[in-house]
Order: sequence, then structure tokens, then C-alpha cells
Amino acid sequence: MGKTTPLPLSIVLLLFISCLMSIIGKLRPWTSLLPPELLSLDLATRLHIDPEITSLASTDFGKLVRVIPAAVLYPLSLDDIVALIRFSFRSSVPFGIAARGRGHSVRGQATAHKGVVVDMRSLDNDHNNGSRIIVDRSSPSVNNWYADVGCEQLWVDVLHATLEHGLAPRSWTDYLYLTVGGTLSNAGISGQSFRHGPQISNVYEMDVVTGRGELVTCSPQTNSELFYAVLGGLGQFGIITRARIALEPAPTKVRWVRLLYHDFIAFTRDQEHLISFNNGSEGIKGLDYVEGSLVMNQSPANNWRSSFFSPDDHSRIISLANEHGILYSLEVAKYYDDEVDGVRTTLRTPSRSLLLRN
Repeated sequence: MGKTTPLPLSIVLLLFISCLMSIIGKLRPWTSLLPPELLSLDLATRLHIDPEITSLASTDFGKLVRVIPAAVLYPLSLDDIVALIRFSFRSSVPFGIAARGRGHSVRGQATAHKGVVVDMRSLDNDHNNGSRIIVDRSSPSVNNWYADVGCEQLWVDVLHATLEHGLAPRSWTDYLYLTVGGTLSNAGISGQSFRHGPQISNVYEMDVVTGRGELVTCSPQTNSELFYAVLGGLGQFGIITRARIALEPAPTKVRWVRLLYHDFIAFTRDQEHLISFNNGSEGIKGLDYVEGSLVMNQSPANNWRSSFFSPDDHSRIISLANEHGILYSLEVAKYYDDEVDGVRTTLRTPSRSLLLRN
């Protein structure tokens, strides 16, 4: 047999140091609140326990609840969410998990005391190849048009994607910079709800990660109990990862009017009337959007709801609010297309009007 030549000492030392550095590189600070076995999962590098990060995930828009999570997960794919929930379910010491979109919940639903907050926005990444909003209008029936939407997507992005096909969701939330999963976990109410119901009434199908860590597709026909529990369920029955949203043709024009009242009885009477008639004896189709709100004398006139107003309108609103203390506002809108001329018979008031009703 040939004689084995020993490795030079310098090479042995180099290999030893490389191995040692590899081990040290895998060691990082960890929290005692979570099982150390979590570090063995592929998602471990996307779990963050930095105080700055956990502090940001400790509260929500309501500012009523503040609880510090043990960690925040930035998932690269749905597999990370499934693996995390499955691990907690099978663990001898399970921990709480909460999904967080834009954090616009008001009573701490997006927080997880000593648990893990899943930052759903992280799913909107190049790893998913931009396939988190898919519009389908292949069916000849408008009742079957839909968009498959990732739960982390903003409604404003859903709008932009569907408008490219001449479509729009049937029912909206007022503020569009919210996530799809977030509003479907609540209700999704706006001035269209009287006509189409809230957003949760306009969903055909969902993918949900259950508390067992199972990715389940549900609809009114399949796994219906889970479907109805998750919609409006405040995140207590699973994490929505995909929703199939009902679509309809998008209007090309909108006539918008705002009416201000200082008499509450007149305000509620008109609001109830406007949402109650549709294709009545006169053949008049009702409005498409009706919503009421309060304007206080300390409320800023220039806010996210006032983009249609001119500076002169702002001054008039402030003056009226100071005079009456509280104003009651009705915002109404009528949708129509270029080829539809009959709208003039239903609403003769010019757009962007500001009216005061007694």
C-alpha cells in the first residue's frame, strides 16, 4: 500500500477555522419565549426578534392594545406560513400567531402576545413572480367574473389590475390602502354595501391556512363551515392567503354629490329613502353609493375624504361646522357609461356639489 501523505498543518488549521466560523455564523440571539426547535425550520432566517421590529408589531391602528410579540415572520411563500402554524400546533408548548397586513385593526387583532406576528406584506415579492392578482373574465356571464387575489394585496392595487380588463370589484371598502385579507377578516363596509352587501358577501372562494397548519380551499359549496367562519372572523379561525373576488364592469363615469345637514332627522330620513328605492314605479334606478358620516367643528376639512373639494369648499365646510357644531354628511354617487344618457333624469345636480339641507 502507498504511504499516506499527511496534510500540511496550515491546511488543517484553515479547515478547522472554516468549520468553526460556519458554526458561529449559525448561532444568533434567540428568545426564550419560543421553542428553540423553530431554528431548525427553513423559515428560521426569516424570523426576527429585534426589539425595533417586535415593537412595531406590538400595536395597531386603534392604539388600544399593546403587546410585544416574541418574533415577527417575514414569509417568503405560503409554505413558511403553513410550516409555522403546523409547528406551533404540534409543539408541546404552542404559541400564538397573528397575521398582519397594514395593521389597521383596532383592538389588537394583528398582535400576538409572546407569539409570532406574520407580516403578510412580505408575500408581495419577486419569489411569487407577480402572480398574486389574476383576473378572469373568460366566462360569458358577468356573474362568473372574478379576480384571484393574494391576501397581502392592497385594494388599490386590485383596482388598478382589474381596470386593465374594464372590471372592478362589486363592493369596496372606503379606504383602499388596506389589504384584502384584512378587510375580509372584518367585513369591508362602504357606501356600496346597501346594494351589494359588504365585501365578505362578494367572495366566491378562499385559500385558508387553518390552526392545524393545513392549507384548505373553501367556498359556500366546499368546506363551507370554514368559509363562513373565516369571513369576518377577525383572524380567529385561520389565515386567509387567497380570495376569489366577484367583479363587474367598471363604470366609465361617476357623478358625485355631497350633502350637508344640521338636522339629524332630515339626514336619516333622506339616507333611508336613497337606499330604499331601485327600479320603482317611475323606472328610476337607484344610486350606486350612499354613505353618511359626521363632520365635527374640530374635524380637519382637508383630509383623505375631501379630495374632490376646492379650497372654497373647505372654507364653507369649516364655517358651517363652526356655526352648527356638528354636521351630518351624505355622500352619494351614480355610476354610468359614456353610452348611457339616461343618468340626467336620475340626478340633475352637478358633480362635486356642496349642499346644506335643513
